[in-house]
Formats: sequence, C-alpha cells, structure tokens
Amino acid sequence: MTDYVLDQHERPMKDLRISVIDKCNFRCTYCMPAEIFGDDYKFLPKDELLSFDEIIRLVQIFSKFGVEKIRLTGGEPLMRKDLHELVARLHEIDGIKDIAVTTNAVFLVKQAKKLKEAGLNRVNVSLDAIEDEVFQQTNGRGIKTSPVLKGIEAARDAGLEIKINMVVKKGMNESQILPMARYFKETGDTLRFIEFMDVGNHNGWNMGSVISKKEIIEEINQELPLVPLDANYFGEVASRYRYEGSEAEIGVISSVTDAFCSSCTRVRLSADGKLFTCLFASEGHDIRELLRGGEPDEAIISNLIKIWTRRDDQYSIDRANGKPTKKKIEMSYIGG
Repeated sequence: MTDYVLDQHERPMKDLRISVIDKCNFRCTYCMPAEIFGDDYKFLPKDELLSFDEIIRLVQIFSKFGVEKIRLTGGEPLMRKDLHELVARLHEIDGIKDIAVTTNAVFLVKQAKKLKEAGLNRVNVSLDAIEDEVFQQTNGRGIKTSPVLKGIEAARDAGLEIKINMVVKKGMNESQILPMARYFKETGDTLRFIEFMDVGNHNGWNMGSVISKKEIIEEINQELPLVPLDANYFGEVASRYRYEGSEAEIGVISSVTDAFCSSCTRVRLSADGKLFTCLFASEGHDIRELLRGGEPDEAIISNLIKIWTRRDDQYSIDRANGKPTKKKIEMSYIGG
C-alpha cells in the first residue's frame, strides 16, 4: 500500500530507472556513437554522481508512492564500483519487489554471483547480434559475442532471470532477427526486440531505419510459429509471444509504430540526480539540489507530487502525429 495517493490518471508510478554512471565500455552506434563519445569525451566527475546514500534515500521516498521495481542502468552500471553493495541496500527497502540491472554482460562473469547474493533478481542484457561480424559493427569496439555470452551464462549459473534486448535497425542488424530468435529459443532466455528509436540527438534516426513490430513478428512466425500472450501487468511495454510447443518467449517493444505513452508507469533518475518522466524528455528536474541542499523528505515528496501529477509526456504519440521533434536528452545520460 502506498503512503501517498497521486492524481495518476491511470498511470501509477511503479518503475524507477536509476542511471548510476554515464560511462560505458561499448560505443553502440544507436546510443553512444564513437564520433560523439570518443576517447576525449568528458564524462561526469565522481562528485557529481549520486552517492549510494543519496540513491537509497530517494528510493525509500519513491517506495512510498508505490514504486516496486528498480532498474539500475547507465552507461554500463557494472562499471560503478561495488554495485552489489547498493543492490543489497535496495533489497532491504520495504515495498521494493524487483531489482534489475541493464548491462552488456561483459563484467557479469566476475559479478553475477555476488549481485544475486545481494538481492538482484534480473539482468537485462543488451545484445544486438549473435554473429560476430555484425555484433562488432554495432558495439563500436570490435568486441565479439563470446564475452557477452559468457556473462549471460554466468548470470544463468547464478540463478538470475535473464532478458535479452536487441535493438533492430534496418541496414545494421536486421539479418540477426532469426538467428537471435533461434539461439535464445534454445537457451530459454526471453528475447525482446526493440524498434530503433530516436533517443538522444546523434543516432541518425529516421523512419526508414525502423523495422516495425509487425515485420519482426511476421519474419519469426514464418519459421518459428508464435502464440500471442497477455501482458503480465499494467504498463508492460513489450508485446509478448510464446513459441508454439515451447515455454520460451519473445517480446517486441514498439514505441515508434505502436506507442504506449498512456500506460507508462516509469520514472527515470540520471546519474547526477535529475528526474525525467519520459525517455524522450528535453529537461529534467534537479533532485540532487534538494538532497544536497539539506531539504527534508517532505520537501522532496512535495516536489515529486508536482512533477508526476503535472506530467503530460506523449512524445511517441506526438511523433506519430507528425508534430515537430525537439532536442532530447542523450540515452547514455538518462539510461534505458
């Protein structure tokens, strides 16, 4: 039960995504292209990042509004030192039922076991191709799939739930739709295809680069027949399908061709403490200033109520209706 009742307009606050670091060991072409995020790029200094104590205080507050799920993102969150200690503290907060990490999995070989022991439930692994040649082009570092697959195996051995996220971009990795489906059908890990989105300002997005949910499902269904499934909960963004004769699932996230703004239950916190109510937002609300300015919880709660109840985000719907786009916050800064 929540302590604070919001004017939620059928959009409860359930899912808090926290970027714990803006650095990453990959330079994915759709998120952190090398021509922008080169070796000289200035990332946030350590003292500008929210401390673990600050994150815990905020999550304790958010839990009073009904937040049940925490997703730690980046950048690459496993680059944040002693992340398992933060997970352990989050696990102790009343009302928090699910803690996940979005990662490229390279560091999971060393960290999966202690993250599970700390209370982590799930990893969402970013993997845009199963074949080395294509994957090396997408990650911007020439890294092969083997370190990622070893990380996934370590997560599986540790008992973590695994979801694989594949952003599908025409001209980049559409050839990998069926190979990815075949591979993860056999492992039993849930694979989620994500339509290429215009996150940030530098990924070269245009509608011609989008492979739609309809196209993805049709291609897979021809070889591996699919059965549609109901949503697990209100606000689930992936349309779910099960392979015929199998318990393995796939999902498709379609914010471009089938917007779901009206049921969004997510709120996002950047690594330096800015709050965003949409992945495509232009501006955030500075919560770190309240924390470090000595404001009591009541003042922070008052601000959160104003932010959430006044939200009118519907960027994906506006895009579909042909409204002019605006400058957006970068994906590497806000997380997924």
